[in-house]
Amino acid sequence: MDAFESILAMLAGAVLLRGLSHRSGVPFPTLLAVAGALLALVAVELPFSLDPSLVLALFVAPILLDAAFDTSPRDLKANWRAVLQLVVVAVGLTTIGVAAVAHWLVPDLSWAAAIALGAIVAPPDAAAATAALRQVSPPHRLNVILEGESLLNDASALLIYRLAVTAAVSGGTITAAAIAPTFLLSVVGSLVAGPAIALVWSRLTRDISDAPSSIILQFVATFGVWVVAESLHLSAILTVVTYAMTIARSAPARTPARLRVPSYAVWDTAVVVLTALAFVLIGLQLGPVIRHAPPGAVAEWSVVAAAVLATVIVLRLIWVFGYNRWLWLRGARVADDSHADWRSGMIIGWAGMRGIVTVGTALALPAGFPHRDLLLFVAFAVTLGTLVIQGLTLKPLVRWLALEDDGPVEREVRLARVALAETGLAAIDGDDSDEARALRDELHIECRTAADAEEGDGRAILPAKVLRRRVSEERRERLLALRRDGTIGDDAFHRLEEELDFADLAIEQRI
Repeated sequence: MDAFESILAMLAGAVLLRGLSHRSGVPFPTLLAVAGALLALVAVELPFSLDPSLVLALFVAPILLDAAFDTSPRDLKANWRAVLQLVVVAVGLTTIGVAAVAHWLVPDLSWAAAIALGAIVAPPDAAAATAALRQVSPPHRLNVILEGESLLNDASALLIYRLAVTAAVSGGTITAAAIAPTFLLSVVGSLVAGPAIALVWSRLTRDISDAPSSIILQFVATFGVWVVAESLHLSAILTVVTYAMTIARSAPARTPARLRVPSYAVWDTAVVVLTALAFVLIGLQLGPVIRHAPPGAVAEWSVVAAAVLATVIVLRLIWVFGYNRWLWLRGARVADDSHADWRSGMIIGWAGMRGIVTVGTALALPAGFPHRDLLLFVAFAVTLGTLVIQGLTLKPLVRWLALEDDGPVEREVRLARVALAETGLAAIDGDDSDEARALRDELHIECRTAADAEEGDGRAILPAKVLRRRVSEERRERLLALRRDGTIGDDAFHRLEEELDFADLAIEQRI
């Protein structure tokens, strides 16, 4: 099977697994991890490889930007204490704990290589957690904390990872005195560079009106920000996060719907493809490693992987509950410390699934890195183990703990609907045309429905919209018939089809 056929098989498999995820309720990342494990165990050789130096930029940059674009700075600020202690302390404890366990079990594994392994498996993946939690709707604040942690802990873990890899390759050591200045420079520089690049890029691309050009430039900017940050020795992850969050504040005001709709679709597709590709690649790399390993090596690696997996899970629970206890002892009543409640703490502690960043950093290890095969095996085993053990039990755990979302997003949506309807009414105030009267009636219904609703998002089901859907369906059938009988050609057909598509999107959002 050549590379082209391999890519086709990978894409088809990703679609099948995504469909299976929707039908079964099993998180998509969990299924991808299982598929990667099967690829590693099956004796199949696919001509598909990637330069380790490109792995982080290719996989992490676009997926991280997509997540950061949807992050709310307001919510992140409101929960900064809970996020910060996970980003700094939990990542640090996990890195040190894993390094100690790995060095103890494999004495000839240098401390630098052991710390690199700790940094690889330290950062949890919010996408895996939210995929598992999506069907049970836990409190909104828990999602905010998990997503905020995932955005920022990658930066702290990757900085440790870079230093550890450099030290391991060069035979040096890592000290707190060496890490602190680099960490501070990286953080401060990234916090300045990300927003600055976003402001400059927004000005340079504000006149782009072609959808394909706009989408291509979005990917160019994403990878470009990563490359610039790397060349300046900044945190590429933190720079991309701050860039995306800045762009997200300015883009909606200047981007028309005809550019935004296809852009979102392309980015959703790219995230699925890159995530699937990462798990396929690590499965393909592990296959030859397992088959060509010395006798008894895989059994030894399995012991190390099991110990590291237990360390990762237990240390996170210990820290979360320890922090919870500390808050209780000091009588803290801080709004963002939502996991001071033991049930919330249990969810946050158990939602430590590893994902794309762990897989990506493992794949990015240089070819001659000491014990690379061991580290690759352990990193994937931890990812697979957390996605299966925690990913499949997180949803039942939320239900057992009876944690439910108190609906802050829906309340804000209802509030905004009322405000938008009132603004629309003010815009046509004094207009006595028939069209204005019909629109005024619709806006009054929307306003009353949202204002009176006590749950849900307060969306009004308008009779006129139902009629528009029926009319749109009939118009589309007629348009298809006109093309079938040769009355109109494909050029005219596609122009009218696009108009009906945008009208249908508007109807779907209003019914």
